[in-house]
Amino acid sequence: MKNKSFQNLAGAFLVAMAGILWGSIGIFIRPFSENLTSMQIVAARAALTTLIMFMFLLVFKRNLLKIKLRDIWCFIGTGLCSIVFFNYCYFRCMNMTSLSVAAVLLYTAPAIVMLISALVFKEKITVQKISALLLAMLGCALVNGIFTSKSLVSKEGILIGLGAGFGYALYSIFSRFALNKGYNSLTITFYTFLIATIFLIPITDWETMIPAVTTDINTFGIYILFALTSTVIPYILYTYGLQKLTPAKASIIASVEPVSATAVGFIFFNERPTLTSFFAMECILFSIILLAINKDKK
Repeated sequence: MKNKSFQNLAGAFLVAMAGILWGSIGIFIRPFSENLTSMQIVAARAALTTLIMFMFLLVFKRNLLKIKLRDIWCFIGTGLCSIVFFNYCYFRCMNMTSLSVAAVLLYTAPAIVMLISALVFKEKITVQKISALLLAMLGCALVNGIFTSKSLVSKEGILIGLGAGFGYALYSIFSRFALNKGYNSLTITFYTFLIATIFLIPITDWETMIPAVTTDINTFGIYILFALTSTVIPYILYTYGLQKLTPAKASIIASVEPVSATAVGFIFFNERPTLTSFFAMECILFSIILLAINKDKK
């Protein structure tokens, strides 16, 4: 029992760290947006992640590059159906609605993961999970100012936003399939972004992107840091955390991302959080604590 409790806590910690790192992406996105489009940033992120992962595995873990051809669908699921699809929907939704609405629609992902996991992996939908889910979604809605937003949202914008949430959820589902087949989290991360990069090659303007990324050694170094902190490390942490948690729990715990984003906005961009933001962060953090508690312990 103690070992299981420790594994739950370890998994929760890994996933929470992944969410915190994902929340720091704003440090890089704002400066990069001056020279690159949203999809070019996604392509640069995927390509650099693929390159870094390949070099690391080739030198230190070459055996992890091996996969069975019949399992390629798992990585098409994580790379194409999740990474590419959810980014496309998310960026499009941001252009059709407010940023706060787009972010909240994206965080329907934990609910989607919970439903799919119940159908596919026969996971129980418990009161504990539902309570944590509602707290996390309330927190995400509050931290993004959805209740104070007066912007009108079109039906198409809502559908696109829900598509982003669905694509975001699919990473947890397809990663679980890959983990169940015995693949390492490093393998899953590498092939996820390899397939995403292959798909993005014909639809990305590389002629303007590559010079922008490789202007000088300092700029290229910052892009590598961007790939490491916003993609390589958090996706490895999240996928490894999935080994110790159910997809539903992991997806809810990753909702710590907007808390991290709020902290980044305050520290780096002098964006002062409101009382509503603090209450939102409390909701999200409490949802994580709720899931980390072992219900069999007093």
